[in-house]
Amino acid sequence: MKALHIITGLGVGGAEQQLRLLLRHLPVDCDVVTLTNPGPVADDLTADGVRVTHLGMSGNRDLTALPRLVRLIRAGGYDLVHTHLYRACVYGRLAARLAGVRAVVATEHSLGESQMEGRRLSAGVRELYLASERLGRATVAVSPTVAERLKLWGVPGPRIEVVPNGIDLARFRFDPALRERTRRRLGLPEGAYVVGGVGRLTAGKRFDVLIRALAQLPPDFWLLLVGGGPEENVLRRAAQRAGVADRVLLTGERVAGGRPGADLPSLLTAMDVLASPSTEEAFGLAVVEAMAAGLAVVYVSCPAIEDLRAGTANGSRRVQGSAGSFARALLGIRAEGPRPRTVPAAAHHYCITRSAAQLMDVYAAVSSTPSGNPPWGVSSV
Repeated sequence: MKALHIITGLGVGGAEQQLRLLLRHLPVDCDVVTLTNPGPVADDLTADGVRVTHLGMSGNRDLTALPRLVRLIRAGGYDLVHTHLYRACVYGRLAARLAGVRAVVATEHSLGESQMEGRRLSAGVRELYLASERLGRATVAVSPTVAERLKLWGVPGPRIEVVPNGIDLARFRFDPALRERTRRRLGLPEGAYVVGGVGRLTAGKRFDVLIRALAQLPPDFWLLLVGGGPEENVLRRAAQRAGVADRVLLTGERVAGGRPGADLPSLLTAMDVLASPSTEEAFGLAVVEAMAAGLAVVYVSCPAIEDLRAGTANGSRRVQGSAGSFARALLGIRAEGPRPRTVPAAAHHYCITRSAAQLMDVYAAVSSTPSGNPPWGVSSV
């Protein structure tokens, strides 16, 4: 099987990193097209031996990109096209059908209750999404929560397959020696209790809540924010106003040790707890990665935990989302004393090899379905 993955961009982001990790574990010959922004993840994919093509799309309404994409798909002789993120799903599914490819799959990475990829969910966004969705054979949801949202939108249930995001468990295994080295490199004082936040620095991630919570905590609490984004300077100013700028560390997109995300395991080892203040998550990848590092987690929204049976995510605690609720929860976790950095069952549930195998089942189903017939009844996990 030869597959083409089409994604809106390859900058730093969860969907982009997830695509790279999946391609490392899929037993399929895969190429990648990025419509825009061939950023750091494009370089990483190329280093992995994946052929990456930048389509050079100038904006959402650059219709000239469509015939270019159709020609590329035809020339590649692909058996299957898999699209990721909103713009790529709209253009990619149409281009695949025009190019004669019928096995078309899309992954919905970030559908929230009121937004998708940071854009407000309007009637126009929904209708365009649904119109293009009918051109595919299956839509993959990264969590049962996202699957339910797709159904509420109007996507027929039998067309939806749940394939959760996956992680490389071994990559996040706790290393006490690495923890000490990383904390020294970051300049953290001995005995500092480090609260971590991981993700794009955007308004929707609500990292300002953690800054306000830090102001309510004792002076040995520190905040380590891993990631970059448009809100970085906003957060720095918020820390100054709150009087905690000397206890807030922001790594930016390119952290020490190489490319974005390359140093994430070491930064997680330096933390004592991870806090996720976002109120609208499609999965909660940072929380799962933190659990794989043996961290306690405090979160507002995390389908990756909420969709599992109770007791599988030991060490996790859900809060309402205010600065005060985070401050109280963090004080409570520290009062419980040091916890073993063991990996809960929830993290094992999201092993990348398991997710890749589930996706291969979807590929097999859509590839074997006769033209014109949707793949009803594919097993969802």
